[in-house]
Amino acid sequence: MLVKDFMTRHPIMITATTPAPEAQKIMAENGIRHLPVAGSGKRLEGLITGHSLKLDAELIGSLNVWDITRYLSNLPVKDLMIKAQNVHTIDADKTAERAARLMIDYKIGCLPVVEDGNVIVGILTEVDLLHVFQEMLALPANGVRVTLRMPDKKGEFAKLASILSNHDIGVLGIGTYPSPRREGYYDTVLKIGHVTIEQAKIAFGQIEGYEIIDIRDVV
Repeated sequence: MLVKDFMTRHPIMITATTPAPEAQKIMAENGIRHLPVAGSGKRLEGLITGHSLKLDAELIGSLNVWDITRYLSNLPVKDLMIKAQNVHTIDADKTAERAARLMIDYKIGCLPVVEDGNVIVGILTEVDLLHVFQEMLALPANGVRVTLRMPDKKGEFAKLASILSNHDIGVLGIGTYPSPRREGYYDTVLKIGHVTIEQAKIAFGQIEGYEIIDIRDVV
């Protein structure tokens, strides 16, 4: 799955001169935590996050309530935003796993999606990535979820494909990952439909060298 398939298109954007209180209001009213700051031609100039809008405690402590109100009302987001050169971005044609890697490596909650010299075409958040994970394992669909442990050897997946074909089992979603604390094995999670747990146990129990780690109905 590519970034362009699940990014939020036409994200809400603000300009560098937008007052900080207005940016806070936009974020609160729309239930979002990131606001790209755009200039001419929707080119990325910066990024506002919930953390960006937190004011210095020492500064606030030295002001009375009227001074704070006046200070905030006159404060443009350009004085608080993460500047464009420090914002991590991604292209729309990059993969979901590449986006996840960037967000993990840099410990960030979003990636503005840009093209043609920093023109904003979308935004990708950690919530969007969770939706991808959900879709890949077909959570919205009812079915049986099976976790199989298989040796990390050539030809093992062919065994699984043969069982699926022989028992006329359709796969709604699938994912694999190295088995926790079990070197040399992979766990494969399958979401299958139109089959009972007992039927699944019989089918997958026939695969030599495989172990059923978990099996359950998902509705």
